[in-house]
Amino acid sequence: MELIRLDKASFAYAGQIALRRVGLAICEGETVILQGPNGCGKSTLLKMINGLIFPEEGAYYFDGQKVDASSMKDKGFSRRLHQRIGFIFQDPEVQLFCGSVREEIEFGPVQMGLSEEEVRRRTDDVMALLGIEDLASRAPYNLSGGEKKKV
Repeated sequence: MELIRLDKASFAYAGQIALRRVGLAICEGETVILQGPNGCGKSTLLKMINGLIFPEEGAYYFDGQKVDASSMKDKGFSRRLHQRIGFIFQDPEVQLFCGSVREEIEFGPVQMGLSEEEVRRRTDDVMALLGIEDLASRAPYNLSGGEKKKV
């Protein structure tokens, strides 16, 4: 089953073309590697797939539904997309914004609409997996670079 499809998708930053007529299909269960030199559009493509930006030309479909500014305003659709596709920025400084590490890790599961109990369970599990339980109450801006990347 096709999960992601880009159909001649193009995007530019202030007139500078980042993606030109990209065609891509990814089926559920497939593993895909995206590689290339700096500036070739990898991050732009990933932002588009995550619904952070939209094709200026062409189209992007997630699970058969077109992804654009209008569809991403639909909370049900947006939640379904973000339950299946995540994005972690390369620089943790632009990713972390909550008051504590626990709140940072809880943010995603809360946005998914999970129960408080499930959010707590998942947060505890991931902190244990990464060995960062001792950071739970610390403010992200007080962490080292490596600790920020784990969070």
